[in-house]
Amino acid sequence: MIVLLLFLVPLIGGFLSFFIKNDKTVRTWALLTSVITLLISIAGNTFAHSPGQLHFSSSWLGSLGSSFSLQLDGLSQILCLLTAISYPLILVSTWRSSYKTANNFFALMLLTQAGLMGVFLATDALLFYFFWELALVPMYFLCSGWGGERRIPVTFKFFIYTFTASVLMLIGLLYLYFQTPDRSFSLQSFYALKLSNDTQSWVFWLLFLAFAVKMPVFPFHTWQPDTYEQSPTAATMVLSAIMVKMGVYGVIRWVLPVVPIAAYSWGDVVMSLSVIGIIYASIIAIQQDDFKRLIAYSSIAHIGLMSATLFAETKIGYQGVMVQMFNHGINILGLWIIVELIERQFGTRKLSQLGGVAQKAPALAILFVILAFANISLPLTNAFIGEFLMFSGIWSSTVTHYNILFTVLAILSIILAAVYTLTAVQKVLYGPESSITEGTKDIHGNEKMVLWVIVIMVVVFGVYPQPLLRITDGFVDLLLNKINVAHLFVK
Repeated sequence: MIVLLLFLVPLIGGFLSFFIKNDKTVRTWALLTSVITLLISIAGNTFAHSPGQLHFSSSWLGSLGSSFSLQLDGLSQILCLLTAISYPLILVSTWRSSYKTANNFFALMLLTQAGLMGVFLATDALLFYFFWELALVPMYFLCSGWGGERRIPVTFKFFIYTFTASVLMLIGLLYLYFQTPDRSFSLQSFYALKLSNDTQSWVFWLLFLAFAVKMPVFPFHTWQPDTYEQSPTAATMVLSAIMVKMGVYGVIRWVLPVVPIAAYSWGDVVMSLSVIGIIYASIIAIQQDDFKRLIAYSSIAHIGLMSATLFAETKIGYQGVMVQMFNHGINILGLWIIVELIERQFGTRKLSQLGGVAQKAPALAILFVILAFANISLPLTNAFIGEFLMFSGIWSSTVTHYNILFTVLAILSIILAAVYTLTAVQKVLYGPESSITEGTKDIHGNEKMVLWVIVIMVVVFGVYPQPLLRITDGFVDLLLNKINVAHLFVK
């Protein structure tokens, strides 16, 4: 029942929001709905050893071999927890933002959350595709209805990329469905398929390209910086903290165990693209003067490392990816809040127009610096353990002959991340005041509270990451058994 509530609460809350016309009331309703969802997610982790609480299955489209099947395992737990934690933080941190037809805005935000929860819970391919679209469609309307001046062409580009990716994924899932002996969309039926090497290869590219666009992986990333820049801040937070994880999740759940031979065969190609993306995005980030675009390219670099690690096919690497999905979501959320606070107070995101903020806003400076340290994976921050595990996973990989080269190139991302992150810190917080920052005021209220909550998580999971590792450990063992890496090695 818990898994069903994770989806139903934001779904029902979203539909009811359409009918709440008062601005303050609908904000409160959306926040209450997200808090209830968070409590349910915490309960899901509490009942992690009670399987009956973590599964739900009911007939849906029986004639097509599709059921309404949801499951909360280690992978789902960590991503549903990320989604559940992020939403209250997003809503509280943007409480002062004003929206025309606020009821529609918050309704679409909650419907997006329902779709995200469904994506992370579905164990039926057709249901997974349904939730995938349920998460994306409200986001189109959020970006096009409440975005910046260039929102229409940017959202159209976003739509073209994601719609094309969705079609590719649907073709791949339908082909797999027709290969199952019992014509079933069940995840287990897909896992049981024995496809030829050639068939696995083209199915792999259909599915991987769909997920690569969503992550995004180089060279399918061009929609992301513009979309992040033009979207309303709350929608940008959802996109970068949670929605990009849909692509990583899709590879783990629907690619690696279903077409393992193709994943092994094409692993070097994907890892090469991912590493190129890491270096490319990091160099572009260094050149950015717009704070939002800097964070966008930083996100591409971090996701690129996750993508590369997935195809290293090691337990330590998989654990690193799963832990880092959670930690990256928390860290990037904090950075977006910093960007929102700066833009709201100074009316600009241009780093060259800022300076000297730390002199009059010490609380903002302290919180910003801690989040900056997390973004460059400084030891004792939450990102350190995830990136250390991922680098170790790539280094120890036996499925590629270029593991040392990939590791060395990937590690360069730490140096480059330090360059663009610390440059942003220096330009915003230090140096002489500009004419824009002369009247700087320190943060207070909702934003300060949310940032402290995020910073506490950064430090706690940096010092004691064991809870996250414990959630992921059992699932990673099952994943490695499913893809049966050992039989792929050429002795």
